[in-house]
Amino acid sequence: MTETNPRLGQPESTDTAAGSAPDALFELRSAADISGALEALLLLADEPVNETTLAQALDVPISTVAEALTELVAFYDETGRGFELRHLGGGWRYYTREEHADVIAAFVLEGQQSKLSPAALETLAVIAYQQPISRARVSAVRGVNVDGVIRTLLARGLLEEAGTDVDSGAALFRTTNYFLERMGLASLDDLPDLAPHLPEVAELEAELSQLAAAETAAQPELHEPNEPEKPGDPEQAGDPEQPIEGQR
Repeated sequence: MTETNPRLGQPESTDTAAGSAPDALFELRSAADISGALEALLLLADEPVNETTLAQALDVPISTVAEALTELVAFYDETGRGFELRHLGGGWRYYTREEHADVIAAFVLEGQQSKLSPAALETLAVIAYQQPISRARVSAVRGVNVDGVIRTLLARGLLEEAGTDVDSGAALFRTTNYFLERMGLASLDDLPDLAPHLPEVAELEAELSQLAAAETAAQPELHEPNEPEKPGDPEQAGDPEQPIEGQR
């Protein structure tokens, strides 16, 4: 039995043998067809969901999901909804718009917002830029013990273990997708460049050159003879074996 495909204008078999029906249904589902189901899935998500997972859940190509997501983003922007669809932390999720942050904070947080301490923020920054990194290495960079701080960051879901160091066997740590989400980053490549917050290279080189010159100038004084008290005194000027200790 055959009937005309309304999209192609050609006869098409309606037999269900050998997977023909699933293939036909798969091809007929457009971005508009899945937008409602896509919204339902994303409303349930408690973390960003990537396009591959959404495509598998809806049984459609990834390209169809990507097209539907783009259309939803544009639709929410055009209609001025109080929420938006963002791609952060390696996936898609609904978020309230930034302009409504004060209203939401007053309604939900009510002064109970918990902030990270400066020590936790510094530790998190070191790990974010040097990951994967061991606890001992973080302590060496910061100059203090960071065991308690790392436990706090792990408990908050901002860090996770990333295996062990090959040489020392120490546990390594890295940031999580939740860290990216909280920081508003799509990936670690979006981390701000550290260069503007560091001394200029020329200044560092000049300082290192001065230190090296001072060290070089100080070393010969431990081995060279005393300078003659009188430039014209041949007896003192010709005494190459008189050590510095002789002046003490």
